[in-house]
Amino acid sequence: MNTPPVILAIAGSDPSGGAGIQADIKSISALGGYAAAALTAVTVQNTCGVRDVEYLRPEMVRDQIEAVAEDLGPRAVKIGMTGTAGIIEAVARGLDRCGDAPVVLDPVMVSTSGHSLTRTDAVEALCRELMPRCRVATPNLDEAVVLAGSPLRTLAEAEEAARMMQARYGCALLIKGGHLDGERSTDILCDGGTLYRFSSPRIETHNLHGTGCTLSSAIATLLGRGLALPEAVRGAKAYIDRAIAAARDLRIGHGHGPLWHFAGLTTEER
Repeated sequence: MNTPPVILAIAGSDPSGGAGIQADIKSISALGGYAAAALTAVTVQNTCGVRDVEYLRPEMVRDQIEAVAEDLGPRAVKIGMTGTAGIIEAVARGLDRCGDAPVVLDPVMVSTSGHSLTRTDAVEALCRELMPRCRVATPNLDEAVVLAGSPLRTLAEAEEAARMMQARYGCALLIKGGHLDGERSTDILCDGGTLYRFSSPRIETHNLHGTGCTLSSAIATLLGRGLALPEAVRGAKAYIDRAIAAARDLRIGHGHGPLWHFAGLTTEER
């Protein structure tokens, strides 16, 4: 078989398997990558919510990244939950060993159940240390409001914020518009000053645990396979739509259930 691209996921652990590093590994594997992982935190959570978080020592996070980089040579990197300024700085130092591998940042700040996953002092470090190193950041609407410093109520406001944040932080921005009103869910990508809209019908389901993790790791995998960013986003969006649709009838847990990461792969994605 052809050697698959190594995709390094840097994120926290979700023992229920639907989000975090577990979702990353499933997504990367489903899309034809080889998943390597560096943990940033251990969480106590399930589909009903997050109960506790314990962050790893920053040096341990950095050493994991460097161990993967020096041996496996990742083709792309996905960063999820970081949580503290110390871990963010350690991740930045670790990325120095990853060469020119494109980096996808999912700036995880709050869990689906409303539990804060990023300390206040870490947001500034995230913007300073990680955003300029990224190929693309993928905030949801609430996270984009924090990063932009202004409310986002319409697609036009999201587009203007994406332009502004790209100029401010030096990376492409994909603002996920799932929380905007409308019959369709539309994400906005600003890349090199060009705006792209990715729109799809809304799927009525409670099984949405780990959607942000899944999308960002899918984008990283497709970038690692050589796709340009707009095509990687388009492919990742198609993949996550299938994963959400396939999970509508899942009965895993008693809260926000997971996606079905291995549903409906196309021949190309296999």
